Amino acid sequence: MQQQETTGILLLNLGGPESLDDVEAFLYNLFSDRQIIRLGPSFLQKTIARMIARRRAPKSRESYRKIGGGSPISRITKEQATALEKRLASDGSFKVGVCMRYWKPYATEALGEMINAGVKKIIALPLYPHYSIATTGSSFTDLQRTAQKTDPSVPILEIRSWPAEPAYINCMAKRIQEGLELFANERVEIVYSAHSLPKKFIEEGDPYVDETEITIRAIEQITGQQGHLCFQSRSGPVEWMEPSTPDLLSTLAQEGCRNILMVPISFVSDHVETLYEIDMLYKETARKLGMRLESTRGLNDDPEFIEALANLVLTRLRQPTAYPGTSSS
Repeated sequence: MQQQETTGILLLNLGGPESLDDVEAFLYNLFSDRQIIRLGPSFLQKTIARMIARRRAPKSRESYRKIGGGSPISRITKEQATALEKRLASDGSFKVGVCMRYWKPYATEALGEMINAGVKKIIALPLYPHYSIATTGSSFTDLQRTAQKTDPSVPILEIRSWPAEPAYINCMAKRIQEGLELFANERVEIVYSAHSLPKKFIEEGDPYVDETEITIRAIEQITGQQGHLCFQSRSGPVEWMEPSTPDLLSTLAQEGCRNILMVPISFVSDHVETLYEIDMLYKETARKLGMRLESTRGLNDDPEFIEALANLVLTRLRQPTAYPGTSSS
């Protein structure tokens, strides 16, 4: 009997420092990426990135210290990979791995493991539901560049985005319905908080906000509850998407709102933006404004969310494949 060919799946994510000692190096990697931020002329990018990382590291370390001394995103993404491989076992031969953009395991290590395992093709599955050049785009560029150096004969099939994947939408809707129960019968405003993006990206055609709104509309069709979209985690002197999450909280408080259910709409696992910014920083901001803020639970390795990832993989396999050394999205 001919042995079944193994398909590799790489879950693409941002990555995060696993200890406080990792924070400055992680920030350096982030700010060195010229695809998402241009720091002067290209030959000065890494020098400026190192200066910014050194300056911001103390504040960032404090944020990570408050959530346990490091980011849980690597651990959670590995748990998602394990759950997805188990879910797909009855559908064929799959090896699921993790590929981080700004921390370990980097693309070189992730691709090396896939090639050593003898996979015949790789599916690149970003854990960003909504495409942006700053997230999925950068990860794809890095993966393809590394693949050309590692083994260009193995085709990589990209899954560009999945803002309306049904199982994902159902999972999000259930999280919101669960969250609303925390407030009994009191009136609640639903706030969708997405990671912010420089306005110039949107002006240049980045579909991130449009795809985020697709997700929100799909969720609202199930819950029957409308919400507000805002943007968190902005930094630096550029013009960012509005309203910011703190600004929207202030506006809602002025309008007499007393209860907030915050939904981290662009995050599929817990990390510093949810565990610190939302659950600590914004919760305290809301309290000072006379409001109660609760947040929906992270998707993490919820079986229904893993089902969404499996659906994406199986659907992609039924589509035209990539030629060796290229991608097909």
